[in-house]
Parts: sequence; C-alpha cells; structure tokens
Amino acid sequence: MADQISILLPDGSARELPAGATVGDLAASIGARLAKAAVIGSVNGTERDLVWPLENGDSVAIITETDDRGLFTIRHSTAHVLAQAVLDLFPGATFAIGPPIENGFYYDFELSDGGTFTPDDLDRIDARMREIIKESQPFIRDEITEGAALELFCDHKYKCEIIRGAAEDPMSATETGLVRTYENPPRFIDLCRGPHVPDTGRLGHFKLMRVAGAYWRGDERNPMLQRIYGTAWASKKELEAYLVRLEEAEKRDHRKLANELDLLSFPEELGGGLAVWHPKGAAIRKLMEDYSRERHESGGYDFVYSPHIARATLWETSGHLGFYADGMYPPMEMDNGAYYPKPMNCPFHMLIFKSNQRSYRDLPMRLFELGTVYRYERSGTLHGLMRIRGFTQDDSHIFCMPEQVVEEVQSLLGFVLSVLRAFGFVDFEASLSTRPEEKWVGTDEKWDLATEALRTALEQENIPFDIDEGGGAFYGPKIDVKVRDAIGRKWQLSTIQADFNLPERFGLEYVGADNQRHEPVVLHRALFGSVERFFGVLLEHFAGAFPAWLAPVQVRILPVRDDHDAHARMLVERLRGEGFRADMVEADEPLGGRIRKAKLEKLPYVLVVGDDDVQHNTVGVNPRGGEVDRGIPVDEFIERLAAEVAGHE
Repeated sequence: MADQISILLPDGSARELPAGATVGDLAASIGARLAKAAVIGSVNGTERDLVWPLENGDSVAIITETDDRGLFTIRHSTAHVLAQAVLDLFPGATFAIGPPIENGFYYDFELSDGGTFTPDDLDRIDARMREIIKESQPFIRDEITEGAALELFCDHKYKCEIIRGAAEDPMSATETGLVRTYENPPRFIDLCRGPHVPDTGRLGHFKLMRVAGAYWRGDERNPMLQRIYGTAWASKKELEAYLVRLEEAEKRDHRKLANELDLLSFPEELGGGLAVWHPKGAAIRKLMEDYSRERHESGGYDFVYSPHIARATLWETSGHLGFYADGMYPPMEMDNGAYYPKPMNCPFHMLIFKSNQRSYRDLPMRLFELGTVYRYERSGTLHGLMRIRGFTQDDSHIFCMPEQVVEEVQSLLGFVLSVLRAFGFVDFEASLSTRPEEKWVGTDEKWDLATEALRTALEQENIPFDIDEGGGAFYGPKIDVKVRDAIGRKWQLSTIQADFNLPERFGLEYVGADNQRHEPVVLHRALFGSVERFFGVLLEHFAGAFPAWLAPVQVRILPVRDDHDAHARMLVERLRGEGFRADMVEADEPLGGRIRKAKLEKLPYVLVVGDDDVQHNTVGVNPRGGEVDRGIPVDEFIERLAAEVAGHE
C-alpha cells in the first residue's frame, strides 16, 4: 500500500509502518520497553534522532541507553545542557566545544571578565542544569548556510572560527556542506552534528566533576579557556557505581602510591615528564624487565641495543621528521650535522636487519630491545607515568616472509597474553584497525594477509574484539590489546602492528628460495607498551600491594625483643640465601608499631619471632590480608613462599 513503508530490522525481518513514521515510532511499534529505552537510531548505518522520518526500504537499528552509542548520546546531550546553563548564568560568556568523552563530557568556556569558575559556581550551574532538564526542552535539528550561521553566532568568536573552517569541530560538519545546529528553544542553540536525545527530560543522572584550564584547540599559543568536566549515565544506579569506582581509583592513583611507598618521584629539577626511580621502585622494575628478558630469550628472540640519539638523516629516511617532528625533541647541532634524541626504536632495528644480506633461512628474525625513547609531550598532557617524556619500550620487530605472517601473528598474540597473565591480568579485549580509505602503502594482498592473520589470532585466543574500519595507520593494520583492572577500568597496553612502510623506506630485502630478492613483512610488537606506563597500571591494579614475586620486600622479620635480634638476622640471611628479598626491623620500638608500619608498606609477609620461635626454629606468619598463623616451622614457610613466587609463571 502507498500509505505503508517497509523497514528492515537487524534480525533480517521487516516491519510495516505508516508512511511518515519516525525512528521513535518504529521503536514504539516493537514494544513499550524498547520505546522507553530508545535514545537514537541507526538508519542505513547513520545515527539519527528518534524524530527522523523513515523511508521505504530503510535498514534501522534502535540504539538504547544500555548501548555505548546511546550512552555517548546521553553525555553529548548533557554537554549541551551544561553550555546552556553557563550562558544563562554568566552574561557575556562564550563557549567553544563540548564533546562527550569516556565516562562523561566536557565543555570549554571563556568568561567575559577572563575569570575562572569556583566550586560555588559549579553548584549554581548544576542547579540550573536540573531546571533545564525539568523543562523537557526538545532538541531541534536544523541546517543553515555559513552566512546565516556566522550571523547567528556573531557574539561567539570560537563558534565563528569553527564555521569558517579555521578549527575542526567533529560535532558540526554535515554531509550537505551546510552548517548543522541543534536548538533547545527558546534560549539556546549550538553548532552540532548530533544526534541527540528527544528532549532534556531524558537526562538527569549526571554530576559536574571539576574545572581545568584548556588551551583553545590544544595550542598553548591560543587563549586559555575554562573546561568544566562532568559525568553522565543512563541511571542513578550507574552514576552512583561510577562515583564509587572513581573514589577507589583516587585511592589507587599511582602518583600517590608511588610517593607513599617510596617507589619513584618527579623532581622539579629534572623538568616535566621525567622520573627518577628509588630503590624499591627500581627493584620492582628490575623484576619486570628480568622476567621480560627471560620470556623473550626462551621465545626465540635476539637481544639488541641501540643508541639514544641519531643523525637527522636516519629520521628523514624513517619518515619521522616528515610525520612526527612535533613529537620529537629539538636537534643538537654537531660539526657533522643535526642529531635527534630517538622517539622510537624501529629505525635502528631496520638498520640491524639491513647490515647483512639475509636469506629466507634467517627468517623469521625476532629482535628485542628494552630501549629508552624521548618524546615531547605538551605539559598539559603529562600525567605521572601514564603520559611521560622519557620512557622505555619493550620493543620487538619480527622480520618475516609473507607466508610466515599468519603463524607469527598467532604466536605473538599468544606470547603477549601469556606474559600479561603472569602479571595478574585475566580479562582481555582488543581492537582490530583496518586499512584507511585513502592514503596507505603496500599492496591489497599484503593488507588482506596481515588483517586476516590478526583477525584469526584474536578468534583463536577467544578474545572479544571490535573492528575499527579504516582506523589503521597508513603503513599497516594492527591489534590493540586492552586489559581490565581490579576495579573494572580498561587499559590499552600491548600492540601488534604490521608495517609495509619501513621495509620499503629502508630498502630491506632477503633472498628467497627462488634465489630472487624479496621485501620482508615487519611486525612491530610492544608488550608492556612502555615499562613506565605498565608499572603505573600495575601499581593501580594492585593498589600498591604487589604479589609476592614482584614485591620489593617479600618478607620482614620482626623480633619481639632485642635479645631476639640475632636470631632474626640469621633468618634474614637464610631467606636471602634461598633467593628471597627479606629485611628486619630491630626491636627498638613496640612490636605493634612495627607491624603497623609493615602493613602500610603493603609487604606480603611479616614474620614475628619470639622466645618459642627461637627455641623451635618457627615463626609467627602475619600475611597481608590474612590471619596470623603462629608456630610455623621456618622450612615450611620457605616452601610456601617458594610455591607462591613460582606460581605466577
């Protein structure tokens, strides 16, 4: 019938609707619960508002508040409410951009007097936002010409800059070349691509978190704006759960723990983004690196080393000076040219491969280095060990023949997961980034081979993964492995990246079985990513309570009285002789105080030695997080500790 349209649903079925029906009408026709949960729809692969009119033959999926894209929309819409509230409360204020981000949203503002927001201001803004939400203002989409948009936003210079194309705002571009806006009548309108929830009444589970300074367009030469951060969720329960997680995350902040546990520090004298490692932190780092070396050695890797600087010609050949110069430190001018601190280890490994003629019999060649690199990160982006300027990568480069790629990738992923499990991670997911639509190097065959190898490896390891279509670098597809920590946060750690660019740039070749020269495929693999960042993630994951095999001090002996000191020293020497890290604190203060101090240091085991223990060669075992066990024979405790330490492998 002419007055009916047919809509294709994700399960392959079709649904008949009256002509002129909207995405929201489709959701209502399926069920009241779906209609209530619906946020937006995907129409022929494009996200649309619920009021979007459907056409015959459209393929439609309803996106609900439980979907990541639905939650993204809720946060996006809440950012608009924030902007409206600020402009209502602060006459003369202007606004820049306000995107949704992971776990929340932000919006950037400039106040007319150049001032900053106070905590009291956040309370006022929160109250005004709730008034706007209570009014259930609709989000009304429109598309206007550039001239009309410039007139409409004439009092907002950052919006005009976006309209003129001088700045990129991912929320404002349209397919038609017109400028898209969303209005909450009668007082607020914003540049925006959308989509949005139907009206502000669908929002409300939010909290404004903090204010920070942010340079316009991230450029420190531009004005400093005031950025208000918030979090928003689909329900009160989810919001409250997130705030609990946030409180726990604050307790686990690696910068705070590193200071409390005397692991490392960031002296001002060094400059931003540079750390020094104290003995206890260095002990943990050495254990991490030693374990990595052992695993790589048994895994068939060859160890290499490379210098910290190189001539500009190397970085020109690799392409870093053309593509990555902003992330590099300035050159040092020498009598034979300019030298740059290295931002990456890759070019050095290319030179090692190129140093001799290679045969197919030499492949795969697996090179491994713990190489320190230096990258200029803007001061505003630095964050403890998570974003740092000098760090060490556990870099591997595997040079192989095309026919070896599938087997190597599968072996690589298995190796990566095995090592991550040894450090206490058990919950994994991944992203597979595929060939970009426009600029890329290599051949269709190489891209297809590498992409399929990465996909197959993920499937064989039963790792859930999403596909980032077109999100790969121009030089090859990649896998990013993510772990979930003890409080449910996701961290992107390991990467496996195919590279069709550097072999060509460096003219790498091997002689095949056909006696002809061929170009190898290079696989980049960073397992920790960087030792520093991985250490920071571990510190937060374990909340500073490292497992026994990683703890800088595994056992502390506490004599009850000073006449037990000699026996305690003998036990320390026994434990050290067995390969454990042990110390003692003499009985020069009350036992209770010494036990409390050991607990604050989060030591795995505290052993108390009294009269009976000296007589019978036993100890009182006070394990971290466990019950005290008295009269344990020393030999039995050592066997128990040895089994626990060996268990991580």
